[in-house]
Amino acid sequence: MIPRMISLAAVEEWCDGEVRPVSDYLVSEEPLEIRVGDTPLSVTLRTPGHDLELAAGFLFTEGLIGSMREVASLEHASDDAQPGANCVRVRLASGVTPDLEGTRRNFLAVSSCGLCGKASIEALRVRGLVPPNPEFRVEPEMLYGMPDQLRAAQAIFGRTGGLHAAGLFSRDGRLLASREDVGRHNAVDKVVGWGLLNQRLPFRDCVLMVSGRGGFEIVQKALVAGIPVVASVSAPSDMAVNLAREFGLTLIGFLRGRRFVAYSGGRRLQSVREDTNARRIA
Repeated sequence: MIPRMISLAAVEEWCDGEVRPVSDYLVSEEPLEIRVGDTPLSVTLRTPGHDLELAAGFLFTEGLIGSMREVASLEHASDDAQPGANCVRVRLASGVTPDLEGTRRNFLAVSSCGLCGKASIEALRVRGLVPPNPEFRVEPEMLYGMPDQLRAAQAIFGRTGGLHAAGLFSRDGRLLASREDVGRHNAVDKVVGWGLLNQRLPFRDCVLMVSGRGGFEIVQKALVAGIPVVASVSAPSDMAVNLAREFGLTLIGFLRGRRFVAYSGGRRLQSVREDTNARRIA
């Protein structure tokens, strides 16, 4: 089944005091239920497409699985209550027993905003994460071209104007993978799921670029995936900056044209020439 990512609607366009009927493209937004076995785990609103990547990335970044070796099967599922296109069932390998009840409580806390920071940071510490690749360096000149590359890869955004995007870039500025979704965190999970399903994790030598702002949940998911640099076209939150600084992740905001702001980890933005000279001096 081909997912319906856009729909067509009859609207009224107002321009300079005149009104006319036109047709406009809208981005699709539908619920996706993720189940572990027969246990409903989470429902997220997303743009249909790359659902298996989304489910895999979600389970990984939320700490339910550590690799695809812990997954016996991952597929669309259906029953009388939920059509197959909007439900993904994950069956875990024998002996893998995550704390589903505790995970569900954490998802409820995340939705309430008041508890998500403390609960999520403590969960990261429990997982024993280490700071992302301290040796990674990226040329500032390379960063300037990332927004245009990501925008060019947004096929659905070009028709609807209503989607976020996440793009994974190599050290030399090549776009390795990009995904679109109504939720920026879903777009990131899809990229992480792509890496998980293709055995590309951790992303130790990559830059993650996101549309919109660099929020706490984006930094959190990047840390789990081992990403050393996160860039966004808008501002980060204070919680995102604090988390990035604590774990040594490079966080960039307002990446537009030939300007950006480094909120954390500016040492990774040292040019290759400067880095080489510094090593010679040392």
